[in-house]
Amino acid sequence: MKRTRTFLVGGTFLAVFVALAVAQALIERAVAQQGGIEAPRFEVDPFWPKPMPNHWILGQTIGVWVDEQDVVWIVHRSSATLADNERALELKNGECCAGAPPVLAFDAAGNLVRSWGGPGQGYDWPAGNHGIFVDHAGNVWIGGNGPGDSHLLKFTKDGKFLLQVGRPNARRGAPNAQGQPTYAGNSNDQQNFGRVAKIFVDPKANEAILADGYLNKRVAVIDATSGKMKRYWGAYGNKPDDTNPGPYNPNAPPARQFRNPVHCANLSNDGLLYVCDRANDRLQVFKPDGTFVRETFIAKQTLASGSVWDVTFSNDAQQRYLYVADGMNNRVYVLRRDTLELLTSFGDGGRQPGQFFGVHSLATDSKGNVYTTETWEGKRLQKFVFKGVGRVRAPHQGVVWPGTT
Repeated sequence: MKRTRTFLVGGTFLAVFVALAVAQALIERAVAQQGGIEAPRFEVDPFWPKPMPNHWILGQTIGVWVDEQDVVWIVHRSSATLADNERALELKNGECCAGAPPVLAFDAAGNLVRSWGGPGQGYDWPAGNHGIFVDHAGNVWIGGNGPGDSHLLKFTKDGKFLLQVGRPNARRGAPNAQGQPTYAGNSNDQQNFGRVAKIFVDPKANEAILADGYLNKRVAVIDATSGKMKRYWGAYGNKPDDTNPGPYNPNAPPARQFRNPVHCANLSNDGLLYVCDRANDRLQVFKPDGTFVRETFIAKQTLASGSVWDVTFSNDAQQRYLYVADGMNNRVYVLRRDTLELLTSFGDGGRQPGQFFGVHSLATDSKGNVYTTETWEGKRLQKFVFKGVGRVRAPHQGVVWPGTT
């Protein structure tokens, strides 16, 4: 009996000790959060989207947009970027797998609801499709950054062809010494483009704003109905110059022209245009007429593929926050939009949910959730669930796994 009492007393002390330790941990966490920075918080949803049918898999996934019904649209490069052992079903030497059609749409629950795209009659499908946008009329726009992609396309949501602006291979030059075709930018061309990276359609002005792009070094604005060029500009609102500026040097004065690629051009609700000058590690802000407003540099020491890949906005009416994808460092930055102050970031390199390998594009739905796509060998679409604005404990949060925010 004495031994039983001893066990009971010992067990009680142990329970009290554990409870105190848990309470202390909660207090320390609360204190840390109170001393942190207020910013939007996210958790990855490891179960979204749901598996696709037909043994379909994604290739390099290089565009995402969320339409007014919260349908998530992506464009990817399918079988062209899959190894033979990834598409054995197509090659008829195994049961798995096959590249999915280039354009895919998922509902809010993660179900695949539309699939189409690729070469067809009456239009030139891009050699390397790049970027997708669904406009206010429900039209789907697609750019391209393949060698001869000097055009862009518009379709209905069901994949019916509507419009092609520009013609392919418009910038093709004489073959080089090895007999391969060469291409040169012309950022003052009024009819064609130079590997358009992304498209944004302004419903008020009925204008399509182009990040143009991988060969040209400009923002171009066209009429969204006719495709006619209306205006264009380079960095700081200058007349664009296609001269090769040489390698990026983070310690040199800021370049007066964009470097390739000009990778995004997204318009905010209050009429400010955010342009990704990817290889210069900078984000430039303009008025829609090309007037320069301000700029900021992000991860300025990043070389090679640069740090500023894409932007999207928080879903509040004021769009207080700006989210920036960095495919080289594999994270998403959260900035205050009014000051461009960097608040925090999340993500890490890797292949598990919440990690990235070449995070490429971003989009936000009406609930504030953020969707990301990955290029290179990432080949993935992910959903990050908005958990409200609150205190974050670290400048870089790493993987935002459920229950850790």
